[in-house]
Formats: sequence, structure tokens, C-alpha cells
Amino acid sequence: MAQLGEILLTEGLITPEQFSQAMDEQRRTGKMLGAILVSQGSITEGDLVKALASQIGLRFVDLSDTAVDGHVIALVPGALCRRHVVIPIAVEGNSLVLAMADPANVVARDDVASITRKNVTVVVATRQDVLAAIDRLYRADSDLDTITNELEEEPEEDLSSLKEVVEDAPIVKFVNLLITQGVQDGASDIHLEPTEKELLVRFRIDGVLHEMMHSPKSIQNGVVSRLKIMADMNIAERRVPQDGRISVTVHGSKIDLRVATLPTVWGEKVVMRILDNSTARLNLSDLGFSKHNYDIFAESFGKPYGMLLVTGPTGSGKSTTLYATLNILNRPEVNIITVEDPVEYRLSGINQIQTNVAAGLTFASALRSILRADPDIVLIGEIRDQETAQIAIESALTGHLVLSTLHTNDAPSSVNRLIEMGIEPFLVGSALDCVLAQRLARRLCTSCAEDYQPTREALKHANFPFLSDDEDVPVLKRPVGCSKCAKTGYRGRIALHEVMPVSDTLERMAVERETTGTITKQALKEGMQSLRDDGMKKVLDGVISLDEVLRVVI
Repeated sequence: MAQLGEILLTEGLITPEQFSQAMDEQRRTGKMLGAILVSQGSITEGDLVKALASQIGLRFVDLSDTAVDGHVIALVPGALCRRHVVIPIAVEGNSLVLAMADPANVVARDDVASITRKNVTVVVATRQDVLAAIDRLYRADSDLDTITNELEEEPEEDLSSLKEVVEDAPIVKFVNLLITQGVQDGASDIHLEPTEKELLVRFRIDGVLHEMMHSPKSIQNGVVSRLKIMADMNIAERRVPQDGRISVTVHGSKIDLRVATLPTVWGEKVVMRILDNSTARLNLSDLGFSKHNYDIFAESFGKPYGMLLVTGPTGSGKSTTLYATLNILNRPEVNIITVEDPVEYRLSGINQIQTNVAAGLTFASALRSILRADPDIVLIGEIRDQETAQIAIESALTGHLVLSTLHTNDAPSSVNRLIEMGIEPFLVGSALDCVLAQRLARRLCTSCAEDYQPTREALKHANFPFLSDDEDVPVLKRPVGCSKCAKTGYRGRIALHEVMPVSDTLERMAVERETTGTITKQALKEGMQSLRDDGMKKVLDGVISLDEVLRVVI
């Protein structure tokens, strides 16, 4: 049997120099040769697994390009596949072809053979591909349909009978599978929407809502009440909106959900925001900043005082940007206090306050108390009214770094928005240091995006800025759709940014109450890149599609 290094050298996957360096490190550290080559970036994990499969005489398969029939998947339970990181991909005669990340796992082979009563033929795939295929193919949809058929309409004449309904196993399973499927699909929100004849379930994935299932109207009250119990809400009150929070464990990971109910004419609508705790640990460099925009933004939050605003519509990633900024600013020598509604992510080393309007703890009242607690940096979840804006401005002028969000369409609009709230123009100009506007656009799937050359007329119609008469039309990328992106052509999101530092000229224009249009022209003259231009630059880089920029930016 050929050695791993010989196979890699023969197939040209590594150079003799890389092999020699890896062997030296292996003798020095005792690590596996393959792990060393992957850590050095000499080969990919896929190449390593392919070579290992060749070494032991097994076939390697690329699961992203392998079609699997539903009846094959049904032969092996999803829980068993997840436990052993295996997945059935075909039936050949009386043999089941099983893709394994660890072909030496004899227990996994025996378990699958015992359940299916078939001989098992092993092929090899990367661990990442097997787990992705399990998430893709072992969806909870069929289980949800089965449970839905088990559910029958229950009388809900009093609170005690309602509690019995929501504790029934089918209702509990339905809710758990619904949350699990939302997490697996990468949804940011789960919508349960009552209609006249059914309960509609929709997932928001990469900023776009997708219809996932239509359930019988009969299960509506039981499902909604089950969620309200999990979120510690009042299940007897259906006439007013309520808010709550749920913590669950999905595939070994803790997931938090922010739950909101809203009474409609057909019953209570429920929206669950899935809070990925890894979002709170993101670096600003992960958010898609261009070097130009990042340098300006970093200079602003690096100052000891002043106000920094992040603007944009709901769901544009403002909170994520602020959390990523706090991760940089969070040091033992500074006191950071936040006031939020609600506190979505818990950050270690930071004092976070949850507003409670019923108890009189508003943004404004919390801010007054915060300033007596000797903060260096203050984060305000949102500036909603004149009182909050006034205290925030005064805090920025008295030696504090203030971070907050504001709902405006672009960065220059925030100047006049604060003035319209009742803040004196000279205070706005003096306190405001930088404004960041952003939108979220869907990233092109790197596995299936294809090159194409648009017509010059199409680019002119889209006001594409990187187009000249004496140069060829640039080659761009567009979505296609594959198994890795659920046939959408998009996978993940990236932010488009517009960073406006407040210069002396812009400060004077604020005092003189200049229009937003005039401020915008001056900011662009001083080097600000608009949201559209930043998006078009990412189109040119092949990160997003031209249509996606036109969808999210006016």
C-alpha cells in the first residue's frame, strides 16, 4: 500500500519542498502528516481525504454533486447519521453505499447494517460534506407533516384544558422540530402566521421570506400557546402583543430565540428571531468593510469621546456592527455600559441594561443613571425620542464615546433627523463624529456562481460607476443555484457601507440647517462612498450580483 506522502507527491498535490517541511515538523512534533499539510495550507481537507481514501483502497465521493433518492435516506435514521457522521447515498443490489467521514468506524458500519439488514459498502467523504448533506437531506419537513396529521382539534374552554393540549407530545414535537428546521436552514426569523383556513409557516433566510409549510388551522392555538409557555408569556391573554425569550439546544449548541406575538383578525401571529451567539463575537473585518470605509470608521471609534451612529432600516445589521465594535473596544481599563431594548446578546465584561417601560426604565431614564456610574463608553440601542437624543448628545460632549443607532435611509440624513427631533443644530455638529449607514445584501454562492458579460446598455441603466467608453465591459458574476445553496444561488450575507465622517465643513452646514441633499453632495466631495458605489464595487469583485445591489439600494 502506497504511503500518504507518496500519493500526494505522485498526484502533484504537494511539492517535494512542502513534503520535506511537513516531515521535519512531524519528526519534531509527532503530529499526523496530513494534519500538518492542511494546517500549512499545502492541501485542502478534501484533497487529504481523497488521498487517504486512495491509500486504503476506498472510493472518494463529492457529496455536493451527488444526487440521493429520498427512499435511500429513509433507510437510516437521521439521529444515527449525526451520531456517527455517516449518510447513505445509494443502494446497489443488496448493498447500501454509505458515505463516511471515518471509514475505520466499525461500530457505525455495524449499526447501519443491523438497522437496514443490508450489506454496507463504504465510500469516503469529508466530515464537512457529510454534515452538510445530513442537514440538507434529513430535513424535519416529513416529520412535521407526520406530527401534523397526528394533531386533532382540542376544545379550549378553560385554561386548564389548554395547558393539557400544549403539553401533548405531538404539539411539543411539532414546535421542537420547527425550531430545529429553522436553525438548520440558517433562518434569521421564523414566522407563524394564522390565516382564515390554515397556519402558514415562513422562514426568513438571507433576508428573504420563504414559505415552508401550510399546517391545519386546528393546531394553531396549541402551537401558539406552547411557544408562549416556553417564552414565559401569559397564555390566557390573546388581545395584546407580548414579548419573551426562549433558550433551546439544537444539535448540542445553545440557541436563543426572541419571541413576539401580535394579535391579528385570524389569531395570534408569532415571530421568533433566532439569535446566533457567534454573531456577538464577530470581528469588524468579517462584515465586508472596504479598506477605505474601515479606516474612516476605525478612526472614529478610536477616539475617546464623540457620537458614532449606525443607521439603516430594521434588519440591516446595525446591532451586529455595534457589537463587533464593542468587541474591539472592550478592554479591562474601560467601563462600558449599554442600554438596549431588548438585550439580544450577552457580552462578557460589559454592563448591559434591559429597558422596562412598565417599570419606568426607559432609554432616557436609564441614560441618566448610567452617567452617574462613571462610564467611558455608552451604547444606546436606539435613539427614538428627543429626550434620549439630548442626553446622548450631552454625553458625547462631556467626554464619553457614545454608540447608537438611528432609523434613516442614508448617512447624511441623520444630521437633519436629529435636528428634527429638537436638538440644537450647533450641538449636533459638535457632538456627531461619524455616521455609518448600511444594508445587507445576499452573497453569491461560491460553488455555483457563473461568469457573464452584461451588455453596456444594462450597466448604464443600472448606473454602474466602473464603466468607461474606452474599456471593455467587465465580466461579472450571477447566481445559478446548487445543492449547497438550496438552489437559490445565494449563501450568506454581506454588508454594504456608507461612512460619513463629520468634518468642519459638514459641522458648519448642520449649524446653518442645510438640506440633506446639500450635505450629501459635500460628503461625497470629501470622499464618502455611497451605499450604491460600495455595492457596485462588491459586484465588480464578484461577491454579490448586480440585481442584488439594485434590490437593496435605491
